[in-house]
Amino acid sequence: MQEIVKERYAEASRVKEEALCCPVDYDPKYLKVIPSEVIEKDYGCGDPSKYLNPGETVLDLGSGTGKICFIASQVVGPEGKVIGVDMTDDMLEVARRNAPVVAEKIGYANVKFLKGTIEDLGMDLESLEKWLKSNPVQDLSGFHKLRSHMEEMTFSHPLVKDNSVDVVVSNCVLNLVAPESKRQLFQEIFRVLKPGGRAVISDIVSDTQVPEAMQADADLWSGCISGALSEEEFVSAFVDAGFHGVEILELQPEPWRTVNDIEFRSMTICAWKPHPEEMEDEEDSGMSAIYKGPFWQVVDDEGCAWVRGSRKSLNRGEWRRFRSKAYSAHFTFPDAAPIGGSCCDSDSEETSGTSCC
Repeated sequence: MQEIVKERYAEASRVKEEALCCPVDYDPKYLKVIPSEVIEKDYGCGDPSKYLNPGETVLDLGSGTGKICFIASQVVGPEGKVIGVDMTDDMLEVARRNAPVVAEKIGYANVKFLKGTIEDLGMDLESLEKWLKSNPVQDLSGFHKLRSHMEEMTFSHPLVKDNSVDVVVSNCVLNLVAPESKRQLFQEIFRVLKPGGRAVISDIVSDTQVPEAMQADADLWSGCISGALSEEEFVSAFVDAGFHGVEILELQPEPWRTVNDIEFRSMTICAWKPHPEEMEDEEDSGMSAIYKGPFWQVVDDEGCAWVRGSRKSLNRGEWRRFRSKAYSAHFTFPDAAPIGGSCCDSDSEETSGTSCC
């Protein structure tokens, strides 16, 4: 299936394919400097770049011809950095060829494109291909040598290092990953994010689980249909990988496509990687928080119920967690200076830094 996806997107890098594109309104001021070739041959279903901030290091999974990367480069500015990862040579060729064009127009170069699969961000495929040219695998001994070299590469020279990026974005690509690799994919997103960093992912989701018969359809799979997780599965995948503060930022009201009575639409999610100290069960901090509403009662990710307007004492780990940008907008803290803003409100005092989506 991976080879089918590569072939279809390789062809889509040469001739635009309308079936791969879900209509998205991007900020036109960022598109002015991007060559038409990039815009026409880049495919997506959302715009995670509008949740970025200046100075951030951004990783785009399945960067294609680079449209989101080139938009992100302008948002994060010269102090920020953007990394695009894609496995398709034809897509990478278009992106890399146009990177100097965009850099000249905006006055700085802060984007690079790497070859890899998004479910294994430790493996540098170009370095591996270079090694294989000098060390072709011709027998079992060669296979063991290859496997050892791959393990050494991911350990000593990973494509993307642990805890190295502020934001992971992706635009309609996660659904293309094989079912047996999706768990590893979300774990890799978690691995490369800095503590306190976040994932802002746009992808196609379904209103119910996609049956196996549809998943076996290569055309539907490579067309961003049958590999989609259900709405509930998509949210749960982030939670299972260790993220907290998972929030649906956007959900397309009308389905993009309906196949066999299953509706497929775009969803954008923000999910935060906690600091280790936020998860510690330490002694009472002497601090408290009050859930502001609007609901009478909610249950947090740790299973604790919060009643609107009722003060709750917090231990030190809880204090750090609920004061973080993932949660602070929903609480008031009577024992400390107020923290304003929501996950994506870059104008607030707390969320004006480099960790806000």
